[in-house]
Amino acid sequence: MIELLIVLATFIIMEGITWCTHRYIMHGLLWIWHYDHHNKNPKRFLEKNDNFFIVFAVISMSLFLLGTFNANLWFLFYIGMGILTYGLAYTLVHEIIIHQRFRLFTNNHNFYFTALRKAHKNHHKHLGKEDGECFGMLWVPFRYFKNAWNESK
Repeated sequence: MIELLIVLATFIIMEGITWCTHRYIMHGLLWIWHYDHHNKNPKRFLEKNDNFFIVFAVISMSLFLLGTFNANLWFLFYIGMGILTYGLAYTLVHEIIIHQRFRLFTNNHNFYFTALRKAHKNHHKHLGKEDGECFGMLWVPFRYFKNAWNESK
């Protein structure tokens, strides 16, 4: 049971880590990687921004290894699992539902996903690294949920 709680807590904490990483690293120090996500080249499927996937995957895999091979650090395995689970949710929401990099769920009109898409569209209206908004992924400002709920009626 404690293992599941660690995975769930890590998943929830990852939303805050994602917000901070997106706001202060992607739109800061590593804008050079994130730039092409805001300024798309339609001829390229992969983006420099995809490097962030690799960074989080390496962190997750490292925690799996440390938690597997060191009995005193067993809990790191489950933190790695929480990061992996968040990464899968992020991929589904960001890459498939929002940006349609893979043509799945194209006619989804669920109010939650509509709110996420609207918030993300607002984020992408800023082509530079300054003046951004809506840096989270799975949780966005309440006004987007309210608007999407009203539109769905």
